Amino acid sequence: MDILQYLIAGLGIGIVAFALGYLVRQYVAQTRMRKVTSEAESLMAQAKTRVREAELEAKATVLKIRDEVEREVQRRRAEQERQERRLQQHRISLDRRMDSLEERTHKLDAKEKQLEVHRSELEQLRHKEVEELERISNLSMEQAKELLLQKVQEGARQDMARVIREIEAQAQEEGESKAREIITLAIQRIASDQVTETTVSSVPLPSDEMKGRIIGRGGRNIRAIENATGVDLLIDDTPEAVIISSFDPVRREVARVALGKLVVDGRIHPARIEMVVKKAQQEVEAVIQEEGERAIYETGVHGLHAELVKLLGQLKYRTSYGQNVLMHSIESSHLAGIMAAELGADVSLAKEAGLLHDIGKAVSHEMEGPHAAIGADIAKRLGRLDKVVNAIAAHHAEVEPQTIEAVLVQAADAVSGARPGARRETLESYIKRVESLENLADSFPGVEKSYAIQAGREIRIIVKPDEIDDLGIIDLSRDIAKRVEESLQYPGQIKVTVVRETRAVDYAK
Repeated sequence: MDILQYLIAGLGIGIVAFALGYLVRQYVAQTRMRKVTSEAESLMAQAKTRVREAELEAKATVLKIRDEVEREVQRRRAEQERQERRLQQHRISLDRRMDSLEERTHKLDAKEKQLEVHRSELEQLRHKEVEELERISNLSMEQAKELLLQKVQEGARQDMARVIREIEAQAQEEGESKAREIITLAIQRIASDQVTETTVSSVPLPSDEMKGRIIGRGGRNIRAIENATGVDLLIDDTPEAVIISSFDPVRREVARVALGKLVVDGRIHPARIEMVVKKAQQEVEAVIQEEGERAIYETGVHGLHAELVKLLGQLKYRTSYGQNVLMHSIESSHLAGIMAAELGADVSLAKEAGLLHDIGKAVSHEMEGPHAAIGADIAKRLGRLDKVVNAIAAHHAEVEPQTIEAVLVQAADAVSGARPGARRETLESYIKRVESLENLADSFPGVEKSYAIQAGREIRIIVKPDEIDDLGIIDLSRDIAKRVEESLQYPGQIKVTVVRETRAVDYAK
């Protein structure tokens, strides 16, 4: 019973508490509703206020823009009015100018008509003058033109000859001055000895008794020497000397060395001869190698084929007019290199071509053809550059030089070989060269007399003035120089001077 009462009391309390909670929640909800409603009304009022403010600002902006547009329209209208006034003024000015131009045009038309009338009158007068001149001179207009043209051509030809002479004289003077300067500088910097070195062709003997030992019993010793060396021994009445004869300078040198050793040793018989000749060959080959290496070392030319080095060494035993060919090649290399440096050309190419330009002389006794062509073939076969090959082939003008270095090699070869004391020339060959030079000049028409002077380095030609004029002597000098280049062989260069002299002679009686 107590429990039931407690339950009923508890239930009553719960109902009361629920009712109170409900009422409290209703109150809180209504309070919140009123607050939210108040806030909403406040926000609406603020929004309305802001809308009104925005409307006012928009109206003010619109009014401001409208005022600016109206001012801009007024400004542009005023500018347009000014432009229209200016255009109106230009139009008035142009109208005035057009009126002035029309007036001038009318005046010019009138003057042109007057000029046309005058021109017609002048043309008639010119025809009358031409007819009168033709009547007086007995020449037609075409004949007079032709006569005048001939006189003009003759005057122009004389002026042209004079200008050509002046230009050629100036160019020759400047060119010769520069060439002399370069060549002189090259020669001064070389300053090599000019001692002509020749291969010994005779062996001195201590006594004439040695000749018999060299011949041997039945001539066996001399035959053994000739067979081993490939030379001819000439034993004659020359006291205490044996002459060695051979077209090959290297063989001749081997024979000279071997025979000298045999004479000093005194033991001369076939077995001993064969052994001594082998040793002499080895010695000469060693000298050839050393000389070839010395040449490339002195000139600074490197990278040559071993066969080229050997051929260079063989040139030690070749001479040309008494000048040692190896020394001549080294000197030509230095000269070509110096001149190339002065002219801005390829120095290494010029030096190599100068060193190898006479390489064909080392084997020219074994092969047919000029040594320049032989040397060019050898250089090409051994892998030298085409420019080097051309310089070697062209150093005697047998082919055309294709580079400036080839021309410098020609000049270096001429300078080295043509200097006083460098080479020997027999009197007979000199006289023949001078005579052939004069005969060649005399063969040209119009030549009265020619004289070879300066030891054959200049040919002076006197022409007949009634057959050759001033312009003709220029062509004649060129033709003679070209014929000399094609027909004659000579060291250095030959100067061709043509002289034309006109004399007027009268007598006072």
